[in-house]
Amino acid sequence: MRFVALAALPLALAACQQDTDSTTETSASANAAGTPTPLASATPAPAATATATDGTGVPEFGIPVALQGNWGMVPADCTSTRGDAKGLLRISPTTLTFYESIGKLGTIKSSSDTAIRANFAFSGEGMSWTRDVELSASGDTLTRTERGGEEPGGPFTYTKCAA
Repeated sequence: MRFVALAALPLALAACQQDTDSTTETSASANAAGTPTPLASATPAPAATATATDGTGVPEFGIPVALQGNWGMVPADCTSTRGDAKGLLRISPTTLTFYESIGKLGTIKSSSDTAIRANFAFSGEGMSWTRDVELSASGDTLTRTERGGEEPGGPFTYTKCAA
């Protein structure tokens, strides 16, 4: 009887493991070779790379590619090597990085290939706050407008830094 109980133990553990690890799945879609692509989680990752787009240049879960990169309020913001580029804005797929603060992408309200309006959770200098931020690009010009704060919300104008 003990042998039967011990033999059944791995099966019971496997069943429990399957229940507690139900977020691991295999995608029904296939990659270029036609092989199913395994997913680490059924929940999509919040960060998208600049190449993971929905076909329009807009990342599936992030800031549009056209907005990403370094933007300066004045030319010196793009070229300073002394760390004093106070008007520099670095935009990644999920963050806005300023001189003394960083904003992490939250809920996207609207997005196109050259604009986004979303909530961002900011932190810096020992403080935290949220803002409704709108970013739009036209050529080498970026406009940023913020809503929901006590400070003036723009519009602020930036020029794309050379690569």
